[in-house]
Amino acid sequence: MTFETPGRGLHEITHPLAEAVRRADVETGLCSVFLRHTSASLIVTENADSSVLRDLERWLERLAPENDPDYTHTAEGPDDMPSHLRAAVTRTCENLPVKDGRLDLGQWQGLFIFEHRARPHQRSISVRVWE
Repeated sequence: MTFETPGRGLHEITHPLAEAVRRADVETGLCSVFLRHTSASLIVTENADSSVLRDLERWLERLAPENDPDYTHTAEGPDDMPSHLRAAVTRTCENLPVKDGRLDLGQWQGLFIFEHRARPHQRSISVRVWE
């Protein structure tokens, strides 16, 4: 699967992923989702209150700020190294349960691409569903 991100932020991919699970025709199993990038990540978090997303973004900005004079990897701009750091403390792979042919997420949970770069990117995700 490929997703276009408009730039930095959390971008929900729960619905297209749920459709992939439905098409897999697996009643009970596991859905493994792997993001093939080092400057973005995956995160399962609340999808009902957008303030959660804003707070997560702000927290990571404080944890790995842009323009830190100690960074040596700056080849692609001021968001280059912070993006790698933010991806390193989050995840690039999630394994989600499948029950009754559907993703078995909690009521307020969703899966998001956490884009750490400022510019839009095309992000590739490997999805495998099995019993």
